[in-house]
Amino acid sequence: MNVLGIDPGLTRLGYGCVQQDGRKQIARSAGVIRTSAALSVPERLGEIQAEVRSLIGELQPDVVAIERVLFQVNVRTAMSVGQSSGVVMAEAVSAGCSVVEYSPNEIKLAVAGWGGADKTQMEQMVRTLLRINVPLKPVDAADALAVAICHLAQAPTAAALQRVAEKGGKITS
Repeated sequence: MNVLGIDPGLTRLGYGCVQQDGRKQIARSAGVIRTSAALSVPERLGEIQAEVRSLIGELQPDVVAIERVLFQVNVRTAMSVGQSSGVVMAEAVSAGCSVVEYSPNEIKLAVAGWGGADKTQMEQMVRTLLRINVPLKPVDAADALAVAICHLAQAPTAAALQRVAEKGGKITS
């Protein structure tokens, strides 16, 4: 399975692609898409759309996993993060990818083992899990890889629950 993780944002959108081969997870790509504050919001969203389309075309993910915005003190920031998430979702669906969202706490729990992990702990765990020897900068790239790792950790349980639901909720051995 090939998962493209996204840490959404209008100024900086982190991306990270992780491929799972058996039990081994391999980082294929990570980085940040930046847009200029000098541009209008529609122009910035257009740049994000074009970059994400290119990434999906290049990396061919099966799934695009996105960090869900739960709460922001700054409404303007929350709106722009939501807009960038929407652009990513639309591009992913258009390319035939599945789209899933995870809360920050779900991501931290899956990657670091507890929902209160800070940015430094998360970056260190991502590097450890993916056997990356150099610091991941900017942190948005590490955050996006964490989203992909979270999906790979959650996918077996989600698939099992789907199979149960398809059997009318009956668990069989």
